[in-house]
Amino acid sequence: MDALAALAASAVVLLFFGRWSVPVMLPTVWVLSLAVHRAYEQHCLRSGADELRRVLRAAGLIVVWASVAWWFVPGVGFLHDMLFALSIAATATLLLRQVRHVRTRAGWHRGKSIERAVVVGPACSAAKLISMLRRNKACGLEIIGVCLTDPRCADGVVPDSVPTFGGVDDTVQAVRRSACDAVIALPSPELETGELRRLSWELQAEGVELMLAPVLADVAAARLAVTPVAGLPLMELHGPRLSRLPRIPKELTDRILAAAGLILLSPLMLAITVLVRRDSAGPALFKHRRVGLHGRDFTLLKFRTMYQDAEQRKAELAALNQYGDGALFKIVNDPRITRVGAFLRHWSLDELPQLLNVVAGQMSLVGPRPLPPDESVDLPEDVRQRRLMVKPGLSGLWQVSGRSELPMDERVHLDLSYVENWSTALDLHILAQTPGAVIRGTGAY
Repeated sequence: MDALAALAASAVVLLFFGRWSVPVMLPTVWVLSLAVHRAYEQHCLRSGADELRRVLRAAGLIVVWASVAWWFVPGVGFLHDMLFALSIAATATLLLRQVRHVRTRAGWHRGKSIERAVVVGPACSAAKLISMLRRNKACGLEIIGVCLTDPRCADGVVPDSVPTFGGVDDTVQAVRRSACDAVIALPSPELETGELRRLSWELQAEGVELMLAPVLADVAAARLAVTPVAGLPLMELHGPRLSRLPRIPKELTDRILAAAGLILLSPLMLAITVLVRRDSAGPALFKHRRVGLHGRDFTLLKFRTMYQDAEQRKAELAALNQYGDGALFKIVNDPRITRVGAFLRHWSLDELPQLLNVVAGQMSLVGPRPLPPDESVDLPEDVRQRRLMVKPGLSGLWQVSGRSELPMDERVHLDLSYVENWSTALDLHILAQTPGAVIRGTGAY
């Protein structure tokens, strides 16, 4: 594909300028430069940003080489042609690789796992990693076995569907038996420097890569940087971007998009208003007090999905609360929900009035879910304060990860992960996943 991209660029140069010097050498030089920058390593978990960096670095190397050649041996139009051709070749290469990436993702969604891994580490940490990867099925990584530093603790912790191959010393044998692509080492006192070095040598001989999980989980890659100090690679952790200045573009974008959404969706919202009023007695909108940025209360707007006496009937249904006796109250097939309300909840249409909250600056399109004051009291003080450092959102990490099917501690965990790792790219990723989560309807009740 890269050679085809370079050939296409060469053809354009030849067509427009009629010179042969660049078309003759570009395909070979382009592929070699990409190879130098490790753009052909077979690693399915490579991100699109990493792909972009490698392609741009390959192009930059050729620009430097062409500039030096032109300086010592000036040629008519050589540098001009090379820059022109490189811009076309790099763009075509990125587009072709993006097409491949999308097709690969489609394979992951169909259940075709691209990379299989064996986990090495403590049973509890391995179980958490397996659970996280199973929730995010599109990640392209499947855990097919574990080698534990505490094999006796596997029962009741590691899922029965994941075999235990033994201890750390059995890792290489497990790799041969499972034909895996990678080994993931989790933080553990038993996996000290010497043990990891020995394991990496043995895995290299097997053609299997070793990945090290950081001690700090749920930290975005953009916040991590490796800094060599006295020959020791130290991992530097950058603080979360919680100041107001980086969030000004986000707030402007939120309000503009929410206002546009209100205009476009106004006929649908008007129709929903009529349906809610005709289906049961009561107002079309449900208003509820929620806790927002820095602990300031605001009135959340939703289309009403329950009968008017829902709050009075709450006590008689308390035994059915899936969250026990906590402040959070959720019931599967809640009898208080109206017919229209069930439809609205399934398709998340009851959330549309919250676009007004976004326009008013009380909410964001993406952020932690706004909690009522009585529910936020159940959270530890440090957790509650951390969640309130950003605006609550119409969508968020736990909404696209299972919604109400997630336990409360997992929902809080995902909200904190969003606050700690916020970036524009993360917002765009969540927004892109939101329609799929709505269509699947998982946990929507």
